[in-house]
Amino acid sequence: MRRMPVKTMFLLVEAGAAVSMLALTFLLSAVTGRVLLAGALLTVCALGWLFLLTLFFAKRLSQFTSGLCQTMDNMISGGEEPARAEDRETIFARISYRLSRLYGILQENRRRVDEERRELQRLVSDISHQVKTPVANLKMVTDTLLAKPVTEQERRDFLQGIRGQTDKLEFLVQSMGKASRLETGAVTLEKKDVPLLDTLAQAMSGIVYGAEQKGISVEVQCPDDLRVSHDSKWTAEALFNLLDNAVKYTPAGGKISVSVEQWEMHVKLDVTDTGKGIPESRQAAIFRRFYREEEVHDQPGVGIGLYLAREIVTRQGGYIKVTSEVGRGSTFSVFLPRR
Repeated sequence: MRRMPVKTMFLLVEAGAAVSMLALTFLLSAVTGRVLLAGALLTVCALGWLFLLTLFFAKRLSQFTSGLCQTMDNMISGGEEPARAEDRETIFARISYRLSRLYGILQENRRRVDEERRELQRLVSDISHQVKTPVANLKMVTDTLLAKPVTEQERRDFLQGIRGQTDKLEFLVQSMGKASRLETGAVTLEKKDVPLLDTLAQAMSGIVYGAEQKGISVEVQCPDDLRVSHDSKWTAEALFNLLDNAVKYTPAGGKISVSVEQWEMHVKLDVTDTGKGIPESRQAAIFRRFYREEEVHDQPGVGIGLYLAREIVTRQGGYIKVTSEVGRGSTFSVFLPRR
């Protein structure tokens, strides 16, 4: 009865009632010839079948409501998935099937919320770790200035230290703001068909002074007429981060080269340096947010540049790959779709 459609149950009861009532009428008329008695017995028979139908339907409804309550409880508590009815022709089975789908949607939403909560916890932990050192340095310097008299030169040195730490905090806030706007969709990258050389020049302008200070030669090979569909402002930000890393980790007197190749579906832009190189075991980790190798903690930065560069390129349909050899430098390849 649990698998029987409600319509079939009613039809069976109606058919049983009709057959039994016709048989009873024929039998009573043939035996007694009393129409009134036959009518009374027919009424009793109909009431009996109606009572039987009510019992069947009440039982079926009780089973369904019990199963529905249990399914709802499981969905609320996140327990096991509700069992799907084997016979999908019944109205109860169709409701059960939709409840199973709803359960799956709720579980997926719950999984996403848990993942977002874990990501938020990691983000807060990472930011706390990044902020802890400059804040501690600022407190130490200000405590020193308040605790004892200092010479003019010491005062200037302390103020320079304060300025350096506030610059680091400002850079962290700006970088996190850019990453947050990209991740939440607050910023939409607008791809336009513009010369790639203009974007590259915009990125290069930010590292010219640092390269000159370290005596690093910079070589650029890019066709003047090469046009690529991309967001020039944000792509320049990504390329600047790659170039800035190259300047940081290339020793004085080194070399940085930028070259562009045209492929059938992509434009490949290589940023090659003669720096310390990256071990193969760490190449997958360098694009993580706030990741920095132990050997480069003396260099300025918070470890978000490569993460931001990958986000910008990926959101335009491209990708970044790195090839590196310890002691011989690194090459970061940016692949941008031509359309």
